Amino acid sequence: VIVFYYLGKQWYQRRVRGAATVITNVVSVLPIIGNKIVIWLWGGYQVANPTLNKFFSLHFVLPFVILALAIIHIILLHEVGSNNPLGVSFKVDQLSMNPYFVLKDFYSIFILLIIFSIFVFFYPNVLSHPDNYIPANSLVTPEHIVPEWYLLPFYALLRSVPNKLQGVIVLALALISLFFIPFINRSRIRSAQFRPLYRIFFWFFICDCILLSWIGAKPIEYPYFEIGQYATIFYFSFIFIIIPFISILDHFYVFKLSYYKQPKIDPKYLTKKPPYSAL
Repeated sequence: VIVFYYLGKQWYQRRVRGAATVITNVVSVLPIIGNKIVIWLWGGYQVANPTLNKFFSLHFVLPFVILALAIIHIILLHEVGSNNPLGVSFKVDQLSMNPYFVLKDFYSIFILLIIFSIFVFFYPNVLSHPDNYIPANSLVTPEHIVPEWYLLPFYALLRSVPNKLQGVIVLALALISLFFIPFINRSRIRSAQFRPLYRIFFWFFICDCILLSWIGAKPIEYPYFEIGQYATIFYFSFIFIIIPFISILDHFYVFKLSYYKQPKIDPKYLTKKPPYSAL
């Protein structure tokens, strides 16, 4: 969704250098065919009017793909069902999707639209930048390239590695690793409400993402570059080290220790027949 939205932001000076030039140049790290793909994306040997027209056409068409995927998601949700805050899966005492969940989702959508409308109609420039009003000119390079606020964490991850190829790998890994979290987290307890240690590190991870957003808007200089590197290390450490380790601790403390702390039952009470009155 973010990429599709960003394709329609190429008609301003900072977007031409930030997305149409810098982001498409990421493909050039591919061996042999990288430069050819960049020329094909540009529609020439530099970012020009064909590039902007191509990106804006994709910006218009691809949201219909998102709409189709959203409809498929709703159909599957209606057939299979949804999860619950407790993380417990059961097939009894369930509620129908309509009207309970439909009204609940409409309530959330209306709240989101109200907040969105406040920004659009009253504060349209809060999350924007004055340079966005400068028409696109491929012959002029902005002094400081800053993407939109929703791309700042990943932009900081890309800049934290000096090597171009390694930076692209880090950026791709940061996005792909999010899809593997359900498989990395091997804990039988799926809800964070019953995992206090996990909740602590989870909020550290949220703070780390906010820190990366702040670093992404800063120039590449001391101390922002070093802070971005430390934040990048924690980002991947949380996904690939902390989550599996906490899953092991949960399994040990919840299941192993609880088994040994169970009260001992005298075997004679297990073999003794109950009285007839109990039957």
